Amino acid sequence: MLIRHAPDLKDCDVTDKALYLRRREFLTAGAGSAAGFMLPLGAAQAAGLAYKPGVVKTDEKLTPKEDVTTYNNFYEFGTDKSDPAKNAGTLKPRPWSVVVDGLCDKPKTFGIEDILKTYPLEERIYRLRCVEAWSMVIPWIGFPLRDLLKAVEPQSKARYVAFQTLNDPKQMPGQRSGVLDWPYREGLHINEANNNLAILAVGLYGDVLPNQNGAPIRLVVPWKYGFKSIKSIVRISLVEKMPKTTWNMMAQDEYGFYANVNPKVDHPRWSQAKERRIGEFNRRPTLMFNGYGEQVASMYAGMDLRRFY
Repeated sequence: MLIRHAPDLKDCDVTDKALYLRRREFLTAGAGSAAGFMLPLGAAQAAGLAYKPGVVKTDEKLTPKEDVTTYNNFYEFGTDKSDPAKNAGTLKPRPWSVVVDGLCDKPKTFGIEDILKTYPLEERIYRLRCVEAWSMVIPWIGFPLRDLLKAVEPQSKARYVAFQTLNDPKQMPGQRSGVLDWPYREGLHINEANNNLAILAVGLYGDVLPNQNGAPIRLVVPWKYGFKSIKSIVRISLVEKMPKTTWNMMAQDEYGFYANVNPKVDHPRWSQAKERRIGEFNRRPTLMFNGYGEQVASMYAGMDLRRFY
């Protein structure tokens, strides 16, 4: 996908025990409201645990969980789509913390357990369109990124949000290779980060987030190409200048900062006019902003999206 840097978006353009990774361990430890999301949703509801349907819904058929958890891009565990499911067992998502710092008045380090207890978890169904022209419909469990940012009180100079993945070759054997410049980095404009669709996901299909899908916490930005949805996040920084992002550094002529789904502009090596939904043989037309134009198009008002995309 060819994306070049665009001028800055203007603000007016957008407007109690620790959790356990595995269900067996969770069942051994006993139930609790903070951990209820780890159960299948039916079991969680039956146990009287809070469950609030997300604000984003779709009638589209969900991608089978087996495909969602075995066909992944996560170069920290290998470059083949099947590598993450095979190799991600070395990742230890507990204990885990996320540093939120930069241009804010109350920088803080959040433990994953504190995050899960503090922010109401919602199940939202997104159609996540990835750069290889394949897509999935996934019931993510998470909460708006803006909720976490609000807690640290961003300063007015904060125009972008930078993200960083864990950098630990012992846990992430793919980082021993030079295929990318580690650690993995991503970024959003502050207005994009404050959009209701930008979420921090901690689970999928009513269960804890699998290692290969970015445990224990990852970004989901469904109107952008999949490489924007950084996994296994350890740092979120509010910054004034556009941050460097991994794929833009690796191939600036193909991967840029905004990375919005735009079927009208082809990648230098393939057409983006159609996509293939996992589980389907025929390709379908790719929708502008992945079908979320009503929620996000206003953020890019006035931008030439054929030039800045």
